[in-house]
This record gives sequence, structure tokens and C-alpha cells, in this order.
Amino acid sequence: MTNLVILVGRIARDPEARQTQGGTAVTTISVATDRPARNKEGKTYKDENGYTAKDTEYHRVTCFNGLGTNVAKYCRKGQLVSVEGRIHYSSWEDNQGVKRYGCEIYADKVDFHTKPGASGNEDAPPIDEE
Repeated sequence: MTNLVILVGRIARDPEARQTQGGTAVTTISVATDRPARNKEGKTYKDENGYTAKDTEYHRVTCFNGLGTNVAKYCRKGQLVSVEGRIHYSSWEDNQGVKRYGCEIYADKVDFHTKPGASGNEDAPPIDEE
């Protein structure tokens, strides 16, 4: 049995980094992926600018420990990344007692395919270095 996710997309907003009470670094990013949009007949179509219309999905990605620290340090909004990890589902009760559900990707690996323009991350490690 396997729970494996591979995403390639752009970071939708700057990473959010924090530390748990136990000192674990946790960084979350939102990765946007696109696919061609389809009309009611199941065919792709052009947008008002003449480009193939796209449907965008946003994926919550959580990175822990050293990976989380590096993602927080070197990643920025708009950057192209690939993420390898697994799907994690959770459930909880909100303040009103309503059962809520969530889904996120726990990242095992994040590769940086582009560097954002003026982020100052020229010292980012090569993508094949761990």
C-alpha cells in the first residue's frame, strides 16, 4: 500500500513558519496547480485573452524540521516547486461543537525549481542536495 503525492506548482503565498512547544519547526505553504478547464461538453476552451482556460487548485503543504526551516528561508510567493509527500486527513470539533475535516500534504521533499526575483535567496542549496 502506498500514500504518495507529487505536486508541481507555484507557491500561492509566502510560507508561514512556526515552532511547536517541543521545538519542532513547522512551515506551511499553499501550492497552486493548474489544469485545462473544460466546458459542459468536456472540451477545453479559450479565455478572453485567447489562452486555454485553466482551473486552479490550492494544496496545503506542511513541512517539518529541517525541511520546514529551509522552505521558510528560501521559498517565496510565485516560486515554482515540486513537492513529494503523503496525504494526511484530520478531524476536530470547532468551538460550536461541529465536526470539521481537513486534508493536507505532509512533505518529505521540496525541490526549488525557480528562485523568486528579489528574495535574496541566492545562497539556496542546489535542488538535488539534502
